[in-house]
Amino acid sequence: MGDEIWNDYAALPAEAQRQVADFIAFLRQRYRPAAGGKPRTARWEDEPFVGMWRDREDLKDSAAWVRHLRGSEWAEPRG
Repeated sequence: MGDEIWNDYAALPAEAQRQVADFIAFLRQRYRPAAGGKPRTARWEDEPFVGMWRDREDLKDSAAWVRHLRGSEWAEPRG
């Protein structure tokens, strides 16, 4: 498997190889062992996107918003 992955990587253009390297660095940072030697696990609460719509007045009831969006986009034509 290792040779196949390396060959796939080597076949990518330089920009894509940089993106792969950046992603590997991200994963190594994210999953490096904590002080006790145990791997860290991702916590959703720590992700920057959690709560990003917290103050949006139009999304106070997210379920209603989704129902409205789905109804307006995929509603069956009546006639």
